[in-house]
Amino acid sequence: MKIPIYMDCHATTPVDGRVLDAMLPFLREDFGNSASKSHVFGWRAEEAVESARAEIGKLIGASAREMIFTSGATEGDNLALKGTAHFYKDKGRHLITCQTEHKAVLDSMHRLEREGFEVSYLPVGRDGRLDPDDLRKAIRPDTILVSIMHGNNEVGVLHPIEEIGKITREKGIIFHCDAVQTIGKVPFDVEAMNADLISISAHKMYGPKGVGALYVRRKPRARLIAEIDGGGHERGLRSGTLNVPGIVGLGKACELAGAEMREESARVLALREKLRRGIESNVDLVTVNGSLEHRLPGNLNMSFAYVEGEALMMAVKDVAVSSGSACTSASLEPSYVLKAMGVSDDLAHSSIRFGLGRFTTEEEVDYVTDLFAAKVKKLREMSPLYEMAKEGVDLAAVEWTNPH
Repeated sequence: MKIPIYMDCHATTPVDGRVLDAMLPFLREDFGNSASKSHVFGWRAEEAVESARAEIGKLIGASAREMIFTSGATEGDNLALKGTAHFYKDKGRHLITCQTEHKAVLDSMHRLEREGFEVSYLPVGRDGRLDPDDLRKAIRPDTILVSIMHGNNEVGVLHPIEEIGKITREKGIIFHCDAVQTIGKVPFDVEAMNADLISISAHKMYGPKGVGALYVRRKPRARLIAEIDGGGHERGLRSGTLNVPGIVGLGKACELAGAEMREESARVLALREKLRRGIESNVDLVTVNGSLEHRLPGNLNMSFAYVEGEALMMAVKDVAVSSGSACTSASLEPSYVLKAMGVSDDLAHSSIRFGLGRFTTEEEVDYVTDLFAAKVKKLREMSPLYEMAKEGVDLAAVEWTNPH
């Protein structure tokens, strides 16, 4: 077993060796620009791009012509939200999203608010899921766009996207879904979900960083205004020279996911449950955040009461895990996702996100279980609050005095 151990697959995943092998020729001999139409180097690059486009479409039940290449999910989310809002602004200026969305969605919505759009941020339950009835009630005659993620990047909770898609289709509203954490890990079919726009990122599914795709439905057609101007690439929706090696890698990652997802997800789920049961049987006062029934197979988000999450991460420095979201981990504020779920600040600060994946082993799970049990016990020995709680003191009822 190699140290350090990687268990942060929601932040990024390692590139699968088979993906790298597919990419290398396009970094060496087949280095052409896919927009070069007058020679064999460009033709080879274009052929590889179109093959990858077909593989991505196949994985999600879409046609190749509906896939637009981007630099990743952040760009895809920005293009989907801003492009849709700007195209349909004369029809309405009301947008709907969820309080636990990724920052790429939330910050795009804040930008649109500054442009005069109105946004409804829907709450989630204690299990982290959005109630479709809340969405139905929030829809207005001037609602033009709904954006709800499939799987949450912090707690791994899966929203009822199929039900949400039925509502938006029934109302004739464009539905964007950030499916970055789920595609390649759990089944996703664009027709079953009734999604009009879907953001995809390669590096969350064992592909390279810096490349992604945006699904744009053709029937019924979802219309966008491009946010990047230039040479009119990608049918005018996203100008810029295509990252051919990255796109080839994304295509190969999708091909592998299509062939291996069912078996891989079952194996990863079994490892996650082994980790969960192991920690729960060796550590008291530990809470799983979010629904276990509706959850990504490799996600485990746990709060360890009376232990500071940052201190725990320092204590287990040989294991790569996350406290909150990797995109906002520089902040000392408790996770906005956990707060939206009703988790107290104290428990939110004590949360750890484990992300198990394709290359996680049973030996690693055993090691991490024992390590966390030992380190949590050691940190709690230094906590007078933990000792008081063990003695049955109701800490919420204690009136603390300020000596100053």
